[in-house]
Order: sequence, then structure tokens, then C-alpha cells
Amino acid sequence: MALPVLTPVSKTSKVILPSTGSSAKVIASAVPYGIYLNNIDFVSGAADQVALTYKMLGGDVLDIELTEQNIYTSYELSVLEYSYIINSHQAENVLSDFLGATTGSFDQDGELKSGPLSSSLSGTHVGLKFPAFTFEYGRRISTGLAQEAGFGDNVTMYSASFALTGGVQNYNLQNIVSSSQSGSDWNGIMNNQKISIERVYYKSPGVMWRFFGAFGGTGVYGNLSTYGMYADDSTFELVPTWQNKLQAQDFQTSMNTRASYYSYEIRNNQITVYPAPQSPGCGGSPSHMWFYFTIPSDAWAEDPTATTGVDGVNNMNTLPFSNLPYNSINSMGKQWIRKYALALAKEMLGQVRGKFGSIPIPGNDINLNADALLSQAKEEQTSLKEELKAQLEKLTYGALVKSDADMADAANQIMTHVPMGIYLG
Repeated sequence: MALPVLTPVSKTSKVILPSTGSSAKVIASAVPYGIYLNNIDFVSGAADQVALTYKMLGGDVLDIELTEQNIYTSYELSVLEYSYIINSHQAENVLSDFLGATTGSFDQDGELKSGPLSSSLSGTHVGLKFPAFTFEYGRRISTGLAQEAGFGDNVTMYSASFALTGGVQNYNLQNIVSSSQSGSDWNGIMNNQKISIERVYYKSPGVMWRFFGAFGGTGVYGNLSTYGMYADDSTFELVPTWQNKLQAQDFQTSMNTRASYYSYEIRNNQITVYPAPQSPGCGGSPSHMWFYFTIPSDAWAEDPTATTGVDGVNNMNTLPFSNLPYNSINSMGKQWIRKYALALAKEMLGQVRGKFGSIPIPGNDINLNADALLSQAKEEQTSLKEELKAQLEKLTYGALVKSDADMADAANQIMTHVPMGIYLG
């Protein structure tokens, strides 16, 4: 009886990671995004990653069921992950100074494709710039406070008036402004918005005579203690300018309070005048009252007279940060990229081997280590990211300033132990 002819079939995977990579194979079809394909250093680094992965996963002993393209992909994703973490750290550093700055538009890869920064930086990366410290956010808060206080802001103040009617105390200032838009400075700006009344006043010659009449005493400059004791033309003195300014302020206060015959109350932009005017325009009584008001600005609208940065950077998402240039990543960054790419490759291998729990062989089964690979890969990725973020947290601009302050204090403490030299005259 003739013996059977055995023709065993290899159970080895047809996909086996080679021991070295090839720069020529790092092409668009080998990586999902191809962001760094034009950089020869990236291509070389991706090719070298194949050899590292082969050695670290035991390719000399066991087959590694991955392709070169898998390793190139893991390397590109590792560079992008490093770029993401670094850019997030830099965003924390500079966002307050970038608020309102020019942003741009980005392509599907996150690269800045349009906007002033895409050309003005001459090929450099704004994320690599050290911006001027401007207190931009604090300045915007102070502008809002100044607006409410009525000084140092960029809000337009408008003026309007209304005629007093005998026996009428109530006047709707909102309706007065709305009905007089035609030909006014606020025409087309108000848009049915509720105005904000800042000040109400009137002009009365009778009040002015109190100060500019024959015995008013406005010629008394400086010597306030002898006010009214002498004739106007005999009490002029040379005094500092600041004293004149204080007198002018006192004069304004007196005009608005002590010398005013009328008072008013405003509720919901409706003014009530006290007392009720009886004969407006007669006997020194005012015929009109004037008021200053502002129109609340739209917080989302740009000032038409000047760029206020409303349409600029408002959060981390609109910062003009592209992916980090590969050549700007130093040795520390590239070592992190290698480790993270290796962890990604280990995850890929775990996914491949996890398709089958075991492989049958004659007389037995081979159990695969998919679960162990996936667990190790996740732990390594998490550890690498947390380590990098912890390092960056210590290197924020605020932390560096505090570190310099502590160093200066320590140096001063050391100098207290240094004996002072003896001066010999």
C-alpha cells in the first residue's frame, strides 16, 4: 500500500511586516491625509518607524500581521496628535491676547488656506510666534465699564430736545427720539431699540444771571474765602490752573443742582418734570429741555467706523493655528511621536489579531494575544498624552513668570547670607 503524499499548507499570514521601510513607498495612498508628504524629513521618519516597530514587536521571532502602510499611518497620526496637544497648550497661553485678532479659513486637514496670516507670515506658523502681551480681554471688559460710566469709550452720544407744555409733566423720550429720526444723526441706527438716557438739562438765562450779573462774582478767582466781600473788578488773583478747574467743576455742579428750579424722574424712558411747567418761555422759564442719550450697540456687530475685532478670534477654535510644521518639532517631540506611533501600531495589531481568538493547527490551537495588545496600546497612549500635558502645564507663560519670581526670591535670600563689604574711606 502506497503511502499518501502530504502537501501541508502554511498557516502563516500572507501579510507580514518587513524589517525596514522604504521612503519611496511613503506616498499619498499609504497615509490617510498626506499633510506632510512634501517634507522629506517626515518621509524619512515614517520609513524609519517601520524598523522600530518591527524590532519592538518581535518581528525577528514572530510574524507581525501589519503592512508598511499601517506604520506610515500610525506615524502621521502621531505627528498630528502631538500637534494637537501643543497647539492646545499654546492656545491656553495666548488666547486672551489674540481675542479679536484676524482669523482665517482652514482646509479639511486643518491647514490655514486663506486670510492675512496665510501670506503675511511668509511661510512661518503663527502657532510658533510669541505674541505681545496686551491684556486684550481685560481691555475689552474695561471698555464696557467705561461705556456704562460715560467716559473713555467708543459709543456715540446723541442729543435731542422736547418742548415743554404748560401744565404737562410727563413726556415720552423714547417716542420723541423715534419720531424725529428723519434727518437726524441716529437715522437708520436706532432700529426700534430702546435708548439709554444719560443726562437731562435745560438752559435758563435767569440762572446764568446769578453768576454773570453785576454782582455775580465770577471774577473772584482763587480767593473763595472773601467771595462777595468786594466788587467784581477788585478781587482778581493769580492762582494755579488746577484751582480754576476745580472752580469750573463746582460751577457746573451748582448749575445742575443748587441753581436749578426743576427736577425730574425717569422711568422706562418716560420723564416726569417737577414742578409742572406753567408758562414755558416766559419769565425766565425754559421753553425746551435737552437730553443726551445713547443707542445700545449690537454686541455681535462690528463698529462701522473702526475695527473692533468682533469678527476675529473669539475662542480656541478660531485661532489661526495650522498643524505644526514637522521641521519645527525638536528631538523631544520626535521621540514622543515615535513612542506614540508604536502604541498606535500595537493597537492596529491587536485589532487584526482580535478577528480570531485562536488559530487551529494540527492537533491544537494557538491563542492570539489581541486583548493584551489592545490593553497595552491604550495604556501607553494614555500615559504618553498625560505625561506631555503635565509637562506643558508646568510651562505655561503664567507658570514661567511664577517660576522666575520664585528664583528671584531665592537669589535674594541667598544674598542675605553674603557679608557686606567694609568701606574704607
